[in-house]
Amino acid sequence: MQLETLKVFCDVVETGSFSKAAVLNFISQSAVSQQMRALEEKYDHKLIERGKRNLAPTLAGQILYEVAKDVLTRLAGMEQRLQKLSKSVVGEVRLATIYSVGMHELHEHLAEFMRQYPGARVRMEYSRVNRIYEAVLGNQADIGIVAYPARRSGIQILPFQSDELVLVCQPTHALARLKKVELKQLAGQDFVTFERDIPTRRAVDRILREHDVKVNIVMELDNVDTIKRAVEIGSGIAVLPKMSVAPEVELKTLVAVEFAGERYLRPLGILIKRGREIPTAMQRLLDVLTREH
Repeated sequence: MQLETLKVFCDVVETGSFSKAAVLNFISQSAVSQQMRALEEKYDHKLIERGKRNLAPTLAGQILYEVAKDVLTRLAGMEQRLQKLSKSVVGEVRLATIYSVGMHELHEHLAEFMRQYPGARVRMEYSRVNRIYEAVLGNQADIGIVAYPARRSGIQILPFQSDELVLVCQPTHALARLKKVELKQLAGQDFVTFERDIPTRRAVDRILREHDVKVNIVMELDNVDTIKRAVEIGSGIAVLPKMSVAPEVELKTLVAVEFAGERYLRPLGILIKRGREIPTAMQRLLDVLTREH
């Protein structure tokens, strides 16, 4: 039996999904199904209960999972120890990040990492905040990056950097002519924002509430790019991280206006599982991310 098949099986159990396991292993969903059938034929036991929603291991599947996970963990540990004997940094680091950071704030760091350690690889996945915490705790991601990091059991938070929140609007909007904007000037404006469970949305809501500013929310969207597109077509204004709108500001399709009187910063944090062994490639990437640029 190939170790890759055991890894795919463990990923199916941990994610509860053939499709997610396929993405993690860069294979098709049908290939995952074929490998699971091959395992069931080999051991003459049903290993996966195929429910309407998530999949779950049978009793036999749980036994195989526990042993396979132990084998894979021991193998990874051996590889890490061997890597430490070598001067080269090799291996894959799995990075889960929110969309706005992955698209607009990691390029410089990842380029530096790959330049310094060409034998290493980074597999980056965009995800929602709660799933990033779960992925780090469940060993499905080595490193997570989120905005407004919150303390959670089993998670260690390393400081990353901060964004400045700015008003974003069309170039023809009345507020676009201002050098600085007062929060009270947002009152009554059509407003495009993140969905309610996203920490940046909660932070913006808190800022508006503290200043007794009421806006007219016309759209609630799940990522920064869809919000920018909505603002570009005139659906309303938005409050977004300054770095995330830099390309549109340069192209003059959007205008970013800083707030008067006070800067509103969005802190970013790096998540790692507390107490885990850190492979060399992962440590080098952490070094690059936490280094002051």
